[in-house]
Amino acid sequence: MEFVADQWQLIVGGGFLIGFLIGITGVGAGSLTTPLLITGIGVPPAIAVGTDLLFASITKASAAWRHQRLGNVDWPILGWLAAGSLPGALSMLALLYVTKTDAHGLAIYIRQVLSVTLVVSSVAIAIHPWLRRHSPPEAHAVVHLPARGLPTLFFGFILGAMVTLTSVGAGAIGVAVLTGLYPALLARRVVGTDIVHAIPLTLVSGMGHAGMGHWDLWLLLALLAGSVPGIAIGSRITGLIPDWLLRIALSLVLLYAAYLLTLRT
Repeated sequence: MEFVADQWQLIVGGGFLIGFLIGITGVGAGSLTTPLLITGIGVPPAIAVGTDLLFASITKASAAWRHQRLGNVDWPILGWLAAGSLPGALSMLALLYVTKTDAHGLAIYIRQVLSVTLVVSSVAIAIHPWLRRHSPPEAHAVVHLPARGLPTLFFGFILGAMVTLTSVGAGAIGVAVLTGLYPALLARRVVGTDIVHAIPLTLVSGMGHAGMGHWDLWLLLALLAGSVPGIAIGSRITGLIPDWLLRIALSLVLLYAAYLLTLRT
């Protein structure tokens, strides 16, 4: 794919901003990158989704080791989640491959689904503090909880299919729903589990899209060139910006991105 010079600057700059937000909030890889590529750069939706999935898997991996080292990953819950999400992702990839949807039809469908998903993501980010306030306080929260197998499996399947189709939801929606399923679990364990789970999910989905030609190497490299320093800086100043202010800003950005996508359908 060919992009003019100022578009590459926009891609790198957008990657930096997205990486910065990920470093601070832990969400934003899928919710912001795909709308940026589609509405800001003019990338075909299928290419944008496939490239963003690979981008998300790499950016999430950069934070996974620290969460595991700090004990922020609940592996039994992650196992049930992945047991649903990976088959969900593979099922959606198989559906896209077998139906061989034409590029124009797929572009319109992805924009429509993505618009709805962005609105849901925006609401999920906004209500997450409310869910935490109505769950047991940190002092009474627990480190280990028995996994709720079937609900977690079902949510994982839906999440896997949705993320594969739109590249959105692994972070924002995942954190909110896990908080609802496991309200007594420490918040850091919810976030850490969600981040680590997103790595295999987005990698499998991204590789599947890449196999169908739905990705662009240079676009991926440009995003990473901006996001790597953005994540490093965001992680260092995460404690200096009020969480409520960041959540309001991110929710508004997602709503605006959804609005722009509806104009292009």
